[in-house]
Amino acid sequence: MASSLRIFRLPIAVQRLGKMTMSINSRKGGMGFLRLRQSYLNIIHNFASGGGTGEEKDTGAGGSRKSGSKYGSGGGGIWAILAGAGGAASYYYWESLQESGLSDGVTAEMLGCDCKRTIVSYQKVYNAIAKILEEDPDYDDGSYGPVFIRLAWHSSGTYSKEDQTGGSNKGTMRFEPESKYNSNKGLEIPRNKLEKVKEQFPWISYGDLWTLAAVCSVQEMGGPTVPWKAGRCDGTSKECAPDGRLPNCGDPCAQQARDIFYRMGFEDKEIVALIGAHALGRCHVDRSGFDGPWTASPTTFSNGFYTELLGKTWKKREWDGLKQYEDEETKELMMTPADMSFKKDCKFRKWVKIYAENDEMFREDFSKAYKKLLEVGVPFPEDATDMILKSTK
Repeated sequence: MASSLRIFRLPIAVQRLGKMTMSINSRKGGMGFLRLRQSYLNIIHNFASGGGTGEEKDTGAGGSRKSGSKYGSGGGGIWAILAGAGGAASYYYWESLQESGLSDGVTAEMLGCDCKRTIVSYQKVYNAIAKILEEDPDYDDGSYGPVFIRLAWHSSGTYSKEDQTGGSNKGTMRFEPESKYNSNKGLEIPRNKLEKVKEQFPWISYGDLWTLAAVCSVQEMGGPTVPWKAGRCDGTSKECAPDGRLPNCGDPCAQQARDIFYRMGFEDKEIVALIGAHALGRCHVDRSGFDGPWTASPTTFSNGFYTELLGKTWKKREWDGLKQYEDEETKELMMTPADMSFKKDCKFRKWVKIYAENDEMFREDFSKAYKKLLEVGVPFPEDATDMILKSTK
């Protein structure tokens, strides 16, 4: 009876508090709004947390809820109640859960409202990613940015326009066999690191999380603004892309790079713009088999890949590892055979020279090409729009 009475009375409380909250909010009611907001959230959350039976239960309009959730199984009627309380109350409760960190397991659909996440929500995710970029000064050159960019590239670069498979949608690198491909060695590091952000924002898909982490990394390391769009969905191991779709850095033939990128719908100019990301990060013997950074500033976005490729003399490195090149002057920088093809191929070299001389053009073209790479093959919702996330610096 107590539960029945509670369910019966709650809509009135929700409606009254919802209307009062929205009214006070519109008048910027200061501390009064904050106190009422907390009261509203407490009432709803307390209701949703009570009366669990310890078993999974069909809750009608709200769907099935498992025991162990923060909200319990006995409060399932909350979803139908909030739907009846009006869009304003539902939307307010939704935003409150996000801001208070209590949104784990709650979706907009459960609340019976069609409210969608705004740029404010994604800016919070962006900021959380930015916060962990340099929290481990002992990792590589002091930033996870380059490896976050590699993660998104290896996730996105599997797309094939021929059969519409692969790409950043589905986030399938979480599963075997894709996670075990040789080309993805070491990428468990960024995937595991980003789980910290996923725990804070469990509603974001892995595809969106990984690509947003890449955009954040580019911007936080001094790169151009990259418009980003949400809407990727999580998939299953059955949707893993086939092996062999990523470039072979040991192949000195320019046609190999063209075959990979043409398969995704890129042209030569875009290919050269994208390879400019090699200004960031370094190679690791235990991952790719190569060793060393491409530039002297591997955590700063620049056109340095092009200036170093054209401006230095490169000689084959004498060592026991894979064939690679080192700069004659310092012997501290490296280029792979595939990198050298961008200097030797006349059509690629044309754009290498342009970008080496014009950093502003490179940044503009990189932003466009990188946005395209992160989006190829993703069936975004019709109303999905580009978002400009602000750098924290």
